[in-house]
Amino acid sequence: MTTAKICGLSTPETVKAAFDGGAAFLGFVFFEKSPRDIAPETAARLIEPIRGRGVKTVAVTVDPDDALIDRLMATMRPDLIQVHGKETPSRVREIAARAGVGVIKAFSVSSASDVDQAKAFDGVVEHLMFDAKPVEGSALPGGTGARFDWALLEGRRFSRPHFLAGGLDPWNVAEAIKVSGTPIVDVSSGVERGPGLKDPALITAFLDAVKRA
Repeated sequence: MTTAKICGLSTPETVKAAFDGGAAFLGFVFFEKSPRDIAPETAARLIEPIRGRGVKTVAVTVDPDDALIDRLMATMRPDLIQVHGKETPSRVREIAARAGVGVIKAFSVSSASDVDQAKAFDGVVEHLMFDAKPVEGSALPGGTGARFDWALLEGRRFSRPHFLAGGLDPWNVAEAIKVSGTPIVDVSSGVERGPGLKDPALITAFLDAVKRA
């Protein structure tokens, strides 16, 4: 059965909608250029009501330095750290060792060769994530609503369940699952009514669509 991650959460109402709707992962963004950026202390407060209740929390970062990793682990205490920059396999190992939690490594995809890059990280990280390559000039590595050809993941197998992200919403996620065969889907802008403004009703609709897929 396919599971889902709701990414870029920033309010108690949207955290509740994601948790009540059955999301397996809740993502919180720590990247200043993102409209979803929040402080680790804010994430810790949002997580507190659902901590230890079966959902995994994810700290979403871009080329994080050690200071950010330490701050996240001292405050938010996430179950996983997602890295969405130019991290190498050795840097990913350092982050995992320093934090003491698993890492999700995200890749920007527009062609099969982009998917192939993940081979160097397979077995190193807890999960791989395949996101759409942002349009040229974008300040954000993800969460832009862009999508790629889901068929690029068809038949791909990795040592751990992988994520599909990029341009998903309540109306296309079932088709994305069917075409790609991906075990975990990730949504951010597709459940927003504006940049960074998650809509509880859209979160519920997305999770319902995943369950029916």
